[in-house]
Amino acid sequence: MPAEKIDLAIPPEYKGKRIDQALAGLLPRHSRARIQSWIRAGSVRINSRPVQQSLRLEGGENVVVEADYPARDEHWSRDPIPLDLIYEDDQLIVLNKPSGLVVHPGAGNRDHTLANALLYRFPELESVPRAGIVQRLDKETTGLMVVARTPIAHTRLVDQLQKREIKREYTAVVAGTLTAGGTVDAPIGRHKIQRKRMAVTDSGKPAVTHYRIIKKFPAHTLIRLQLESGRTHQIRVHMAHIRHPVVGDPLYGGRPRFPKGASESLRQSLQAFPRQALHASKLTLRHPTTGEEMCWAAPLPEDMQGLIAALEAHGN
Repeated sequence: MPAEKIDLAIPPEYKGKRIDQALAGLLPRHSRARIQSWIRAGSVRINSRPVQQSLRLEGGENVVVEADYPARDEHWSRDPIPLDLIYEDDQLIVLNKPSGLVVHPGAGNRDHTLANALLYRFPELESVPRAGIVQRLDKETTGLMVVARTPIAHTRLVDQLQKREIKREYTAVVAGTLTAGGTVDAPIGRHKIQRKRMAVTDSGKPAVTHYRIIKKFPAHTLIRLQLESGRTHQIRVHMAHIRHPVVGDPLYGGRPRFPKGASESLRQSLQAFPRQALHASKLTLRHPTTGEEMCWAAPLPEDMQGLIAALEAHGN
């Protein structure tokens, strides 16, 4: 079904390129395979005439793409998993993800994911790329996520994300006492040896994380973070890189750190914390159809509230 009409002019620097190559560069939110399928279907036109994939461009052409988004080839099951919905309208959904919930089906997690839960609650997401999910959170990270309900909304929200127009604020408890806020500007890529880990590496992709102090404790700090990029495990890798790993992080956290004179209760709270103490607490974006700026906040989950209470009790 036609879902979106895209009008664009071919810049001069694309002269000599094939039409599919040019569109892949100009429409990075769409895969080359999807663009080629539109060309084969006659949905890409210049001067109202369908083009061939082999067409070489002169530069300056006006191209119209009648984009459509068929249902996914891969079938994802539908699971009646409860969802904590913060907001919904006919274009988007904002939810508060719990810990322990994988976002997308994958190797080892074919079912019981957020995508499966969304398809059960909102069957129309079958025709939206990635079941409408615009950005992801790690399995054990809690907090706010946005889901698009239509293909057009998905395209526009992904575009906002790529342009860094969606603002995401996180709250975390990290080891060590930070003296001031700061910025970590360090590229992130796959670890050369331990392939399940990410690492700061010269060959990685650019990544920038800003952090500010909310409250200091004798051996820990409660911080607020904002991302300029969205690399895998970005906050966890960056905070470990500056030797202030997120408390409870199983990949990057290392051994628990205890303040001097820590009570047995506090030791147990730190040792037993079951996940990285990281929560997506605030989300700001422009509505995909009205353009209105919208903002949501989600309170800290109970486990992080309990951890902070234990740290505060020791500090008093």
